[in-house]
Amino acid sequence: MRILNTLPREDGYHMPAEFEQHWGCIMIWPERADSWQYGAVAARHAFCQVAEAIAKSEQVIMLCSFEQYDTAREMLPEHIQVVEMSTDDAWARDVCPTFVKNDVGDIRGIDWGFNAWGGLVDGLYFPWDKDNKAARKICDFLNKDVYDQRDFILEGGSIHSDGEGTLMVTESCLLSAGRNPKLSKEEIEKRLKECLGAEKVLWLPCGIYQDETNEHVDNICAFITPGQVVLSWTEDKEDPQYEMCEKSLKYLESQRDAQGRKLTIHKLPLPQPIYMREEECRGLIHLNGEPTRVDGERLAASYVNFYISNDSIVMPAFQDKSDAQAKEILEKLFPDRSVVQIPARDILIGGGNIHCITQQIPMHK
Repeated sequence: MRILNTLPREDGYHMPAEFEQHWGCIMIWPERADSWQYGAVAARHAFCQVAEAIAKSEQVIMLCSFEQYDTAREMLPEHIQVVEMSTDDAWARDVCPTFVKNDVGDIRGIDWGFNAWGGLVDGLYFPWDKDNKAARKICDFLNKDVYDQRDFILEGGSIHSDGEGTLMVTESCLLSAGRNPKLSKEEIEKRLKECLGAEKVLWLPCGIYQDETNEHVDNICAFITPGQVVLSWTEDKEDPQYEMCEKSLKYLESQRDAQGRKLTIHKLPLPQPIYMREEECRGLIHLNGEPTRVDGERLAASYVNFYISNDSIVMPAFQDKSDAQAKEILEKLFPDRSVVQIPARDILIGGGNIHCITQQIPMHK
């Protein structure tokens, strides 16, 4: 593995779309007691279901701590690879490398800086040094060259690519005070283009209400093909989320992608607001003397937080009346893939969902 100080675009690399073929997927075993209630038992079962669904069509690598290796190995089927690696939590999307690819099929990783979604300004935990080293370790394990971009704070959940030169992000996240405050919006966009091989960046104004990542794009909107996106949507005008969805819709309707296409926008209904329960809060230990969740706290649930595997869409279910409708919409939008819906409340309690706990490795030669 080489640590590179050049720029991916200059070297002929770009970020493929998630709907392109994968070699595999990386996940991280949940363990952290202030994120995962009651010893993460329920969360681990949910992670196993996600891993098994993805592993039907691509290699799954599950990272875990020394202490949890035996448990992970026992719970996961033998065709899923279990690898001991230190992390601070289980958000593979945000701490694993973003993989970029060139025209002959070589892939490299990008090692962004990670500061727990906001550092000392509004980050969610401290320290985060194990997470910040994970991307480079993964590239070393996979024997893939890695670009050193640790001076730029970015998470995988904050970027979406169509694979044809268009990136999608949210202003609320990338312009937040805890990430790259010394850089202007123009400077951030320039860095994204240089690193991800993009020609155009779409800046959605916001994401999902009370998303503690400062509203990652992968919870509000996703590319399903070049020129087409799914957008989280609510018809409840009394919900603060309604105005946020309206802003994103109006913005997307006003834009074209890097190839000059007007975007086709498919609305994906949101579940009814989901709130923490008292018994769930009791299952979480405090962080620095403070609770990480409180009874009645609204969680940032969204069906857009799905993973596109080689042969399926692995999406969340919330025991909500919209579960079936959301699944039916995705079945129509992805006719060549099956749609697998997995009960995901126990993942949501940790702070994210299925897309947040996965990171694809593109197909390579």
